[in-house]
Amino acid sequence: MFRKLLLVGLLVLALGIAPTLAQDTTIRYFTFSAAPDHLEDLDTIIAAFEEANPGITVEVETAPFADYFTLLQADVVGGDAPDVFELNYENFVTYAANGTLLDVSSYLSADAPFYPRALEAFQYEGAQLALPVTFSTVLLFYNQDLFDRAGVAYPTADWTWEDARAAATAIRALGEDVWGIFSPVQFWEFYKKAAQNGECEFFNEEGTESTINSPACAETLELMVSFLNEDLMPTAEELSGVSDGDLFNSGSVGMLVTGIWMFSAFAEAPFAWDVQVEPMINQHGNHFFANGVAVSSTTDNAEAAAAWAQFLASSETAATVRVNSAWELPALDQPAYFEGYLSQTPPANRAAVFAALENPVTPPVIERQNEFQDIVNAYIQQVVDGTLTVQDALDQAKAEIDALLQ
Repeated sequence: MFRKLLLVGLLVLALGIAPTLAQDTTIRYFTFSAAPDHLEDLDTIIAAFEEANPGITVEVETAPFADYFTLLQADVVGGDAPDVFELNYENFVTYAANGTLLDVSSYLSADAPFYPRALEAFQYEGAQLALPVTFSTVLLFYNQDLFDRAGVAYPTADWTWEDARAAATAIRALGEDVWGIFSPVQFWEFYKKAAQNGECEFFNEEGTESTINSPACAETLELMVSFLNEDLMPTAEELSGVSDGDLFNSGSVGMLVTGIWMFSAFAEAPFAWDVQVEPMINQHGNHFFANGVAVSSTTDNAEAAAAWAQFLASSETAATVRVNSAWELPALDQPAYFEGYLSQTPPANRAAVFAALENPVTPPVIERQNEFQDIVNAYIQQVVDGTLTVQDALDQAKAEIDALLQ
């Protein structure tokens, strides 16, 4: 899909507005997150940018996520990269390592109100190679009615996973059809809980060898599967095709580890619920899923492209549009932008969404990322199935991951 907005030419002539950057400059912007639901919202942001920067036009190209990176890579290889394009964090590292991204440090306003840790996530080897545009976090959702029935105090920000285990045990005792907790046992949860452990690293400092089979990592994975082994959490067979979200919505589980994108899905749940930052092992750690925006290193319009990237990522207009339209959340340390969002209920504790940004955990990334994730998930599944011990699974995973690093 290709959309072109030409909104300010007549305004420039009529009002005599001097261009702030360049005249008759066209910026190509490629995105996967705008279509199909937020094209009008993107139009609103572009119109505001073009009004503030007469003479610069933003052309938008979109593609579904499933096709986006194939098309982007083809454009990059073919020497026709968009001036500005969207990247999720997992793909950011690959593009940064390949020299396809412009360092925007010198173009970035000192007062751009990014969460510092969010901005740091899109740095590579000391260079600011993209800007965080939106973020999502994962929290501990909990059914207050089940906690009340079990006589258990609600989760606090200081909870450990042992506190969660005790609560899950009490809630499980309410009946065979009530589960204590659901926390997925897979790659995405493993690397996050590894960060909560604080001593489990998936790679050595040089990134040349996997350390996923260390005692700390084994301890972390043992913790994850213990909720299954202790019958506090349903197996896939016991779920019988019911999703974890449906399980929570039905009132059948006391706690669920999932993302803030589920707020609307649970809005009409027939019970009281709230959220809290996740429990910790030795320290806090919270998922930081982010989409960023980067400028191509081959652009002929670096100043204008960087100006658009910063406006899209950090302007009050863009932030307001995103919050009001529920188009993810901007990674900005500006509480005033989120007043409307924070006032909505449920959940009452929406402040936990932003508290989670204080301890962000990004995924470990290598160039052969998909293969890496598949290897880890395959061995975790064998642990869940009972065909391998945790240590054997991680030992074998290490050998295969090391081969990817060669």
